[in-house]
Amino acid sequence: MQIAILPEISALFVLVFARVGTLVMLMPGIGERFIFSRGRLSLAFFIALMILPVARPSLRIPPDISGVVALLIGELLIGLVIGLCARLVMACLQTAGTLVAQTMGLGFAMTVDPTGGLQNPSIGNFLTMLGITLILTTDLHHIAIAAIHESYRLLPPGGVPDLPDILTLAVQSAARGFALAVQIAAPFLIFGLLFNLGLGVLARMMPQLQVFFLAVPASIFGGMLVLLVVIGVMMSVFMNDLGAFLRQFTGN
Repeated sequence: MQIAILPEISALFVLVFARVGTLVMLMPGIGERFIFSRGRLSLAFFIALMILPVARPSLRIPPDISGVVALLIGELLIGLVIGLCARLVMACLQTAGTLVAQTMGLGFAMTVDPTGGLQNPSIGNFLTMLGITLILTTDLHHIAIAAIHESYRLLPPGGVPDLPDILTLAVQSAARGFALAVQIAAPFLIFGLLFNLGLGVLARMMPQLQVFFLAVPASIFGGMLVLLVVIGVMMSVFMNDLGAFLRQFTGN
């Protein structure tokens, strides 16, 4: 290797690392807040080393500094957009957990979310941690790494991405996340509707009965039974939908 080409290779690696590092920091499963940052940076470094020979033919280093900076900003934006869109889909578990907690009467039971550092309903934190565990155990994060590789084919480097395309992808990801959250929480929404209708009928039939003291423990107990029955189906729907979202970046 000639010494003269080392600055060019260094610039190429920085451009590749800008996209790969941003994606790894936001990747579902690996890019979580409780995973120490040095591990994520090391993973991004080695993934960038592997992708560098593949991305090198599509990367052209501009002769001036302004062109290099514009190309670097474009790579950062591409990684940020793809990573945030994956995060919007991943957030469906926390949204579904909030719906489930409100239906069961556990909306007041708040714990610190280890993935975001904020206080959220305990059911949502449980679903989020379970989803992360399933992503890692089912090797779904390998599809995310493949999506990083294929992003150079779908979104080749060469400038800042178009704003309409970014907004379209963001809106589609947010809509997909909310639709998936409602789909996951659908059994509990039906349970809450039927349970409240039954309480209303019971309150009309027995006005002297203290419905509130009966409703809260019964709602929690019934919700836990429903959760025990449908938790497998809920997470299966989430994994299939997240896998389908990631595979669209791999071309499969």
